[in-house]
Amino acid sequence: MATAIFSNRDDPLNQSELIALQGPISNEARVIYTLVLRPGADPATGMTQPLSYRQMLDLLNSKQSLFSLGRQINQLLKELADHGLLDCREEPISNKSLNGKSLLLPLLAKTNQEFDQLHLTWQPMQMKWQPHQALFEELARLVGLLDNQYNQDEVGDFIAYWLSRPEMNLTLFQWTQKFVLHLKRKRLGLGTMSRQVGHQLIPNTPGLTIDDNAKKLVEKYSAKHKG
Repeated sequence: MATAIFSNRDDPLNQSELIALQGPISNEARVIYTLVLRPGADPATGMTQPLSYRQMLDLLNSKQSLFSLGRQINQLLKELADHGLLDCREEPISNKSLNGKSLLLPLLAKTNQEFDQLHLTWQPMQMKWQPHQALFEELARLVGLLDNQYNQDEVGDFIAYWLSRPEMNLTLFQWTQKFVLHLKRKRLGLGTMSRQVGHQLIPNTPGLTIDDNAKKLVEKYSAKHKG
């Protein structure tokens, strides 16, 4: 299937968007991005207009009836999210309806021109790869990553995963973006050793937590000791 990428002459896609859309994404997902999500999105914040499933279904079925369910639309949105073109901010895209919600287009949001050079060189993952720190912090803010601290173990896990996929060639901008989204998914999936802030789970700082039962037990034995 030929790659179909459309662009509004009055508001053309930027280089980052064009590169991402040329990845292994279905043409239907490209249509949703370029003809539904991108037009009308705020270029400063990257936020889309409220989603209309009916609008997307009518567009996709204009020549042939192929889509009828909201979860089919969600699958296309997930494709875009997996390639860094879309972010739900609150939670991973699933079968839950997003009709009427606004989503973030991370590559549309304005970033500092100092990052332009990060689009120039493509390469597979390297053993000594590190995220671009300034870009990491900017993207973490854009996608709402509350806990933006990471350690070298997390970097190592990310490197190990992508070293096994040498066919994946990305720019430093794209690798850093992938790492940010990887951390966000990880934060959303943390277990009970965390606290909830909004819809994300943030690791608890190590420390002692004394519940009511423990307090009563201490008071009981303290009273006996005094007696």
